[in-house]
Amino acid sequence: MPADNHTFTLVITGAPYSSQAPETALGFAQAALRAGHTIDRVFLYGDGVHLASSLPSPPSDEINWTRAWSDFLQEHSVPAVACIASALRRGLVNESEQRRYQLPASNLATPFEIAGLGEWVESTIKSSAQSSRVIYFHGGA
Repeated sequence: MPADNHTFTLVITGAPYSSQAPETALGFAQAALRAGHTIDRVFLYGDGVHLASSLPSPPSDEINWTRAWSDFLQEHSVPAVACIASALRRGLVNESEQRRYQLPASNLATPFEIAGLGEWVESTIKSSAQSSRVIYFHGGA
């Protein structure tokens, strides 16, 4: 990789439809790839975990940000992880957590995964030679 190209880790803390964080982050990710950079991973934290819910059904004239992100992640083979503590607090569960807490359904969209903050930090440290920049997309005040 040439010296002027970077690998980015994106952290999204703002929810779709109540902040522009997911929209801005996706625009950045697409532009970064067009410029020859790499997106190493996406981490959802706080209200950002709402982006990984399979349940939103926006009106047909609005963008479905979960679907837009899912398509992007799958097309470019970018892993995306939702913080488990943030996810559980906000009612976002995968099948494993559904069984663990005996909940009636799971609602984690493909290809998102749920993991602990520690696991994410550890994976970031292991790939620090790869990720040259961590960019945060906050939900605002």
